[in-house]
Amino acid sequence: MSEESDMEKAIKETSILEEYSINWTQKLGAGISGPVRVCVKKSTQERFALKILLDRPKARNEVRLHMMCATHPNIVQIIEVFANSVQFPHESSPRARLLIVMEMMEGGELFHRISQHRHFTEKQASQVTKQIALALRHCHLLNIAHRDLKPENLLFKDNSLDAPVKLCDFGFAKIDQGDLMTPQFTPYYVAPQSCDLWSLGVIIYVMLCGYPPFYSKHHSRTIPKDMRRKIMTGSFEFPEEEWSQISEMAKDVVRKLLKVKPEERLTIEGVLDHPWLNSTEALDNVLPSAQLMMDKAVVAGIQQAHAEQLANMRIQDLKVSLKPLHSVNNPILRKRKLLGTKPKDSVYIHDHENGAEDSNVALEKLRDVIAQCILPQAGKGENEDEKLNEVMQEAWKYNRECKLLRDTLQSFSWNGRGFTDKVDRLKLAEIVKQVIEEQTTSHESQ
Repeated sequence: MSEESDMEKAIKETSILEEYSINWTQKLGAGISGPVRVCVKKSTQERFALKILLDRPKARNEVRLHMMCATHPNIVQIIEVFANSVQFPHESSPRARLLIVMEMMEGGELFHRISQHRHFTEKQASQVTKQIALALRHCHLLNIAHRDLKPENLLFKDNSLDAPVKLCDFGFAKIDQGDLMTPQFTPYYVAPQSCDLWSLGVIIYVMLCGYPPFYSKHHSRTIPKDMRRKIMTGSFEFPEEEWSQISEMAKDVVRKLLKVKPEERLTIEGVLDHPWLNSTEALDNVLPSAQLMMDKAVVAGIQQAHAEQLANMRIQDLKVSLKPLHSVNNPILRKRKLLGTKPKDSVYIHDHENGAEDSNVALEKLRDVIAQCILPQAGKGENEDEKLNEVMQEAWKYNRECKLLRDTLQSFSWNGRGFTDKVDRLKLAEIVKQVIEEQTTSHESQ
């Protein structure tokens, strides 16, 4: 692709330290790939944000997609990118990394900004929504789904009242090439952009009232067990106490975005055409959200719930990525077919004696890790941590050649039998999903 070659040409091989001073101690925030730091351009003394990624195809793809989208005023700009070897204190040797210099966003994250406002009005919520929607439309017109639309990834340029809000972090973005639109998968195909629209609906709801749509504000410090059922059935309300002063137009846009069936949700064009985003009414009613968002524990609960639902939506993509059994080019299956023998109940086969490592087994073991992270299940007499160690051991046994998995386990304090430190299960699930995508891509290209 021409964008890919253009991006490769744009990456500098010279040392970033020739042009920038890096403040290694000041951290602006932490995404799944690590903290974002502050750097200063030596020639101008201008401050920028610096994101550092291990130099892998996935990281280059993130940079490419972000660059493709970054021309829009509501998307954080990439200034330049360096490919350098960097050694962190805990590492024994330098490693190839991408250093992404981005515009500095001094105004903070969306919910923090709302909590500072005290008089955050419905009109302001509508204006913020319009900017987010414009950023999404720009991405969607390029066939790019962001897939990580959450309040932490929506930043204000500065602290002025009319500061623009901008979308950042394209770590989970993907181009929708309709590559799942094969005959056997058509009924299950969902455009990845629909994930962004669902997220937008949740964010609007929280901006307006201060708590998420799928569990009561009284439970906002923990995520209730029935939350999954509520999401699956689209069960949410507009409690009178907070919503009585909020316009019907606002409720209408939320209802139309939080549809259970993705095909019934508003498109991004539908959002931008909606009366709530184009209203000439004052809508100067002060929202209750600012007061609730002053409680950091409440905000943390909201963010955790939203991040988990986003992870579930992305992980659902995997369910349609396996080839049907009859089309798998597997020597063991071919042999059994010729002999007229049927495989056991499982469709994934691993023949240790023949040393044939079936890639489907390896992928299935990785999926088991994700399932255990998202929906922990332990048998009688074992705890969830033991079960996670068990499924991780199995996944490692079948995927020892995968460098990304090896690096991941090292960073999570894996000793070969179990995790020695407390595991961030959501983060582990996300990275294991990246491993699956990487493995699937490499198998398909062979």
